[in-house]
Amino acid sequence: MATPKASNLVDRKASIVSAAGLASEDDAVILAKLGYKQELRRNFSMVEVFGIAFSIMGLLPSIASTLVYSIPAGPVGMVWGWFLASGFIFVVGLAMADLGSAMPTSGGLYWWTHFFSSPATRNPLSFLVGYSNTLGLVGGLCSIDYGFSLMFLSVIVVARDGDWTPSSGVIYATFLACVLCHGILASVMSKIMGKLQTVFVVMNLILIAATIIALPIGAKNRHDGHYIFAQTENHTTWPTGWTFMLSWLSPIWTIGAFDSCVHMSEECVNATKAVPAGILMSIGSCWLFGFIIMIVLAATISPDLESVIGSKFGQPMCQIFYDAIGKSGTMGLMSLLFTVQFLMGISILVAASRQTWAFSRDGALPFSTFFRRISKRFGYIPLRAIWGCVFIAAVLGLLSLIAPAAAQALFSLAVAGNNLAWATPIFARVVWGQKKFKPGPFYTGDRFSVPLAWIAILFLIFGIILSMFPVEGPNPTKQSTNYTVVINMAVWGGALAYYFIDARKWFTGPKVTLATDDLTEEQQVAIREERLDVKTIEGEDLSTGNDMEKTRKQ
Repeated sequence: MATPKASNLVDRKASIVSAAGLASEDDAVILAKLGYKQELRRNFSMVEVFGIAFSIMGLLPSIASTLVYSIPAGPVGMVWGWFLASGFIFVVGLAMADLGSAMPTSGGLYWWTHFFSSPATRNPLSFLVGYSNTLGLVGGLCSIDYGFSLMFLSVIVVARDGDWTPSSGVIYATFLACVLCHGILASVMSKIMGKLQTVFVVMNLILIAATIIALPIGAKNRHDGHYIFAQTENHTTWPTGWTFMLSWLSPIWTIGAFDSCVHMSEECVNATKAVPAGILMSIGSCWLFGFIIMIVLAATISPDLESVIGSKFGQPMCQIFYDAIGKSGTMGLMSLLFTVQFLMGISILVAASRQTWAFSRDGALPFSTFFRRISKRFGYIPLRAIWGCVFIAAVLGLLSLIAPAAAQALFSLAVAGNNLAWATPIFARVVWGQKKFKPGPFYTGDRFSVPLAWIAILFLIFGIILSMFPVEGPNPTKQSTNYTVVINMAVWGGALAYYFIDARKWFTGPKVTLATDDLTEEQQVAIREERLDVKTIEGEDLSTGNDMEKTRKQ
């Protein structure tokens, strides 16, 4: 590992690697030790880092978008499915918080994978994780904006008393308009994006409070405790137990944006503490408030669950609102619901663009030299990466024109893609790299860290498998088939094929973006010892010591 002398020299040269006004010296030093210079402005506080994750999760809109997974299992699936799955997700958060505190960088997931993996696996695994995480986040953007389009159009359906049904073309046009609006807002509002996260959090809390208060007051019939906590139903052709497990997809998808804290780590102040705090605060908040919301929904939902699932309004949540508070109340709450869903899309586009930018910075994406450019004019943001994500989302959204089941694959793409990206670095750490792991300010401790990591790995693998199953039953039709396995295998298989056919010739993992002129000989030794095979962004090899030999000869 790096010598104290080398570490001190890195510290002393922090002023070189941090552009004036972008970051504090301490944050620049930590990033420099990972091989990167400070290129983004650090505008986000700890609360705002939590805010971007909590905003992307968008608790109530996400629950509304995924009730189709939980309602078929009845109140038990809604309430206890949420509670149990959220508990496991919190364990995943603990494992990721250990890594995020130790090594905070925007491309953390694939960076950690490369750092901890064995020599034979580090490059292909890092490449796979980078692609899976990038497309998983873009899939999250698609699913959020697709959910927005359904909620927005459901208000029109309610206004017309169910006498109008939007076509697939109308749904896609609404989706596309939403994605383009997000691209514009993420581009021009960069200077206040951190502050906006606090506004987004407040909007979420107002919506949660309004729902928790309005539904019990307005509902004509409120169920008793036995119905809420013990009523099991099965509205699929799967066995009852597996229907209950499928209900876990609602919290798994909802509480699935905590890695955004990692992707914002080069834009937050005091990243070694802000990143783990943001991860755990966002998961914990959704665990608690989501449990309360599910109890309220189970207490006020119509006992005819089939009518709720197949609502003429196209949204089970819309039907729940309509049954409890009537047409006017439903239009009011659904309008607030799709507004918060719209805000979710802004936040996840910001996070997705930072991952895309980080992966381009390391030369792994097609047209990396184009997408890695930072726009100083728009406030030191990866403007081109933002619009790259918008373009990919617009293309993936075309799935909504095929069938509703194909559109649902957008939800599962985010689940499976991100689960793989989260599990791999945790696995690499405990299998190959435990001796190399240096805890940061947040650490679950020598006694608990590894067992928690293994629980997280097993749960994430289970989540991937779960997301591949058809929701309605074991004999799906063309319309009800789950296309997730096709999409994700294309992503993972394509990424690995690309690596072994071509990328293995040039991809050596994360690059050093510090200029070699700004690196002392001791710093190069430290980087070579800790980063193994690395090259500078200019292509100079720091892994063999050739540059140092040239310096000595000169």
